[in-house]
Amino acid sequence: MITNRGLRHLALRVADVERAKDFYTRVFGMRVVWQPDPNEAYLSSGCDNLALHRGNPGDPGAQSLDHLGFIVPTIADVETAFAWAQQNGVSIAHPLRHHRDGSVSFYIHDPDGNVVQVLYEPSISLLSFAAGKA
Repeated sequence: MITNRGLRHLALRVADVERAKDFYTRVFGMRVVWQPDPNEAYLSSGCDNLALHRGNPGDPGAQSLDHLGFIVPTIADVETAFAWAQQNGVSIAHPLRHHRDGSVSFYIHDPDGNVVQVLYEPSISLLSFAAGKA
């Protein structure tokens, strides 16, 4: 077993780094932590890292990603986020749904068609991370 602290980094191929950067900062409040050149940007929500690399999203010869997810603290936060996404013209991939395990989620598309889940998950949504320990 590889000891780890959870999935905290994801890299996406995007057609337009600036457009993707705008989406993730505007929709999820991420901040740019480093942009070494116009072909890549690194964003964070404070406890994770999202790398955006200019490339050909959906390239059949490349690795596929089903979706990425952002955990939210409460069911009410998912419901509020869903209403916000609808009101702000964000492309909805799958509408809000309450799942049998107590989780609640919906899915949206980013500008490159990547599917992004907004998720309340009872076993991890209530976890908090202290600075320096995350």
